[in-house]
Amino acid sequence: MSASAPPATDVAARDAAEELAVPEHLKSAWNVLKLGIKGSPELRAGLWLTVVVSLGVTVSALVTPVLIQRIFDNGFARGSFHAAYVLRICAVALALVVLSYVAGRAAARRLVRASESALMNLRVKTFAHIHGLSIAEQSEEKRGVFVARVTADVETLSEFTEYAGIAWIISAFMLIGALGLMLSYSWQLTVAVSILVVPLLAIVGSMQARLTQAYDAVRNRVGDMLSEVSESVMGAAVVRAYGLDEETDRRVKVAIRERYDAQIVAHWRTATLFPMSTLFYAVALSVIVWLGAGYGPGWGLTLGRVSAFIFLSDIFLHVFTDLPEIYAETQTAIAGWRKILTVLDLPVEIEEAHDGVTLPRGALSVHTRDLAYAYREGGPVLRGISVEVPAGAHIAIVGETGGGKTTFAKVLARLADPASGVVEVGGVDLRQVSAASRRAAIRMVPQDGFLFDTTVRENVRYGRIGATDRDVETAFEELGLGDWAVALPDGLDTGVGERGEALSVGERQLVSLARAQIDEPGVLILDEATSSVDPATERRTTEALRRLSQGRTVITIAHRLSTAEHADRVLVFDAGQIVEDGTHAELLAMHGVYAGMYASWLGNVRSDSTDG
Repeated sequence: MSASAPPATDVAARDAAEELAVPEHLKSAWNVLKLGIKGSPELRAGLWLTVVVSLGVTVSALVTPVLIQRIFDNGFARGSFHAAYVLRICAVALALVVLSYVAGRAAARRLVRASESALMNLRVKTFAHIHGLSIAEQSEEKRGVFVARVTADVETLSEFTEYAGIAWIISAFMLIGALGLMLSYSWQLTVAVSILVVPLLAIVGSMQARLTQAYDAVRNRVGDMLSEVSESVMGAAVVRAYGLDEETDRRVKVAIRERYDAQIVAHWRTATLFPMSTLFYAVALSVIVWLGAGYGPGWGLTLGRVSAFIFLSDIFLHVFTDLPEIYAETQTAIAGWRKILTVLDLPVEIEEAHDGVTLPRGALSVHTRDLAYAYREGGPVLRGISVEVPAGAHIAIVGETGGGKTTFAKVLARLADPASGVVEVGGVDLRQVSAASRRAAIRMVPQDGFLFDTTVRENVRYGRIGATDRDVETAFEELGLGDWAVALPDGLDTGVGERGEALSVGERQLVSLARAQIDEPGVLILDEATSSVDPATERRTTEALRRLSQGRTVITIAHRLSTAEHADRVLVFDAGQIVEDGTHAELLAMHGVYAGMYASWLGNVRSDSTDG
């Protein structure tokens, strides 16, 4: 093991964490193919026409050796050359070649169109499915692994859908047709050729499991590599700030090396098959020539029949010489398809209601009863959460990290459905509310203030599709941020960069607040927006939050207890449960969990003030 490589146990643990378990019904290659083709109707549309056209091409290829036999045996019969006969046969052969070209070209073009259409729709379908998954799945899979499913894994299907898939059908026609004609010419030579093919089939069969394993490993390593590269690029600032260059470089290089090693193993196993098939091909043709020349006359074989048999044998044997390439492309496609189907097999927990209820505008009440939630792996995160939040109330949620605060907020926004219990907003079960109404009525502003790589204006417009430029400007003005927006380099048309990195953390948060404001939600869920900004921006953000909160129900995950001081009510979370509930003063008087947290926080604040 190289010095830079991680221990095998670490690699295994990482792979187990990053890769989804393959469902039992997807472990069979045949099932993967059936389900993959079933899920891509574009591949099935017009398939029979392609098969018929391909069959025509196959017939043309098989007829050509027969025409050659006719020319040798009849065109040169009795020691003379029959030019008219030979020309007629050649004209027929030329017509067949032209028809084969036209038919083959038409079939290939249809396959490419159908393939690209199917791959495009599969990408869209997988992308939409990933975004429909609950926060449990989103949090357990690395971003790069899901990206690999939509990009690299879909791409692996192209060679199969455009060539290898139909090649299996054509090869079957070629094999059966050539074998039948070969038997009609000489069963002795046919038996000899067939005996030589048996060892090749045995080798291919013995290597099938190892080839499947190798190509599955390649797809796993591609996902790992994309994950590591994506993580290192996204975290470039942290890498530099903490001097993690060497460690990050090591991890990326290990991922790249593992992907390289897996690809080498897969290609080595494929390359082992290819020269073997070529060797068997050469030996078989040599045996045919030797037997035909030495024993042909005794078996009633003419020069034409032996020549035709050689051409037919070439067609027959080419099926097996092409087998490694077709098989490799098929295995690559199966490995990629299995990964994609595994993602598509993940249940989308959130089913939107048909003709769902539309919530009224304005502040809305929030009521949860016996709310419970658990991630796919691991214990429960929320247990028996029952709480009533009146319309217009301002609630603070506090607690230690891992207590379930953020998960509770995401369930309220219906980023996931509870394992049990009910969430009611405005007196309506959230599962009965239409998606459009829910998104307009409930807005969650995360702490990181994620922005898309476009302008400030467009990022705010995402808060309400169809919003006008004036709507965007009004959103900033209502939050007291009009002067700030105008002062940007290009005003509202200022580009924010990838993930908003052209703006500061505080500026990204201001844009996020305007995005929440533009659709005037009735319930506002905040992952405290002022916990990571400078003092000047904090004052501006605090004022914007005050305005944004007016006339709305506000639920804030409070990282600093100064926020809890001013809330109407404080919920204290611990180990997924509400352990204390009351006003700031009431909780201090209880001398419980909250009082201890507040005393600790206050001591830190005073210490920081003294140090300053």
